[in-house]
Amino acid sequence: MSAGDGKSERLVVIGGDAAGMSAASQARRLKGPDELEIVAFERGHFSSFSACGIPYWVGGDVTGRDALIARTPEEHRARDIDLRMRTEVTEIDVAGGRVRARDVDSGARSWMSYDKLVIGTGARPVRPELPGIDAPGVHGVQTLDDGQALLDTLTRTRGRRAVVVGAGYIGVEMAEALINRGYEVTVVNRGREPMSTLDPDMGRMVHGAMEGLGITMVNDAEVTGVLTGDDGRVRAVATEDAEFPADVVVLGIGVRPETGLAAAAGLPLGAHGGLLTDLAMRVRGHENIWAGGDCVEVLDLVSGQERHIPLGTHANKHGQVVGTNVGGGYATFPGVVGTAVSKVCDLEIARTGLREKDALRAGLRFVTATVESTSRAGYYPNASPMTVKMLAERRTGRLLGVQIVGREGAGKRVDIAAVALTAGMTVEQMTALDLGYAPPFSPVWDPVLVAARKAAREVERQR
Repeated sequence: MSAGDGKSERLVVIGGDAAGMSAASQARRLKGPDELEIVAFERGHFSSFSACGIPYWVGGDVTGRDALIARTPEEHRARDIDLRMRTEVTEIDVAGGRVRARDVDSGARSWMSYDKLVIGTGARPVRPELPGIDAPGVHGVQTLDDGQALLDTLTRTRGRRAVVVGAGYIGVEMAEALINRGYEVTVVNRGREPMSTLDPDMGRMVHGAMEGLGITMVNDAEVTGVLTGDDGRVRAVATEDAEFPADVVVLGIGVRPETGLAAAAGLPLGAHGGLLTDLAMRVRGHENIWAGGDCVEVLDLVSGQERHIPLGTHANKHGQVVGTNVGGGYATFPGVVGTAVSKVCDLEIARTGLREKDALRAGLRFVTATVESTSRAGYYPNASPMTVKMLAERRTGRLLGVQIVGREGAGKRVDIAAVALTAGMTVEQMTALDLGYAPPFSPVWDPVLVAARKAAREVERQR
């Protein structure tokens, strides 16, 4: 017994956000405090918050920071979870079954033993080693502290020029947020088009929508440094060919798994730097260590390969699975199909499954079908255009991926494809899906089914 006061076991959780605290909460539902002591460490100021909501808070759509907090430390403690804030785990001693923690404010260090360990360390923003990257006025947006720091800068800064580096989900959402706050926004993107999670032909539509908002898009551009003024603050972002004036810079380049602690402890990492787990989210080769959230790699059910997909939806599911297993039950996480949705103003952007380059990398032969349709019956008021692109395996017709760009009603249609991918359906089978229909909601043939019909014809043609 490693827990004191007569408790039979101690669970230690590293990370106080989605995966870690979902695991702790689920384990507590299954085992009371007399059976399982739960101690959680979080190095930041907040627990169980929505990082996905930060751009909408910055842009003014969400009224305040507290709206993004699902459960406070006090609420966790009221459920007999000893959540220790501003405490960073600096070492995992796997052989000794203990972790070393440091109080961020005082610097005090101590060891704590565990019977079971959950790692939910999340991901860290990519921050390239470039001249000036740490200058005042350059911001990442991963935590609520980051969001508050950016808002403070926006409040203090007199100038109204912003440069966003990167055009993925965070970059695009932050560009819109800054436009909403009255800034002149330039997005510097190394890819051919924004939203590299889409194929370039679909990303081109996002490009047009961003320019329609007044955002200046600079594609195929590599940032070489951040230039500063005499006061040391940011004044511009430099590429090989140009300089873009900036009073504030936001980094939206993406994230990497935060696994330095796990790597130092000798735990297994995958090709993308994330922890490797089994179906029960147990770290491979370690009976009493689990991991979940943005620090792990997961199985792509379409390609059969491991991927790193940092999304809150996955993190919360991982936590439920981990907590169930830690608490004596049984649960598994089979994998993902890579579904995501976002928006630029009223343009909805969604994808699931594989892009063309993903399918090529996996060695799959495929056909594509792209259709233009409408969100409602064409004669019904306010029907809006929608483009659907579908990939199918050439010989079998198995659905491989779907991308959708359109106005109201477009984004969540990707869920149809996500279910079909999970079920391993062919595009021919999809054409018979019994979807809801009424003129205010859809044409007689839903756009996803129109794309499936076209893809099925292409599969038949190439057999």
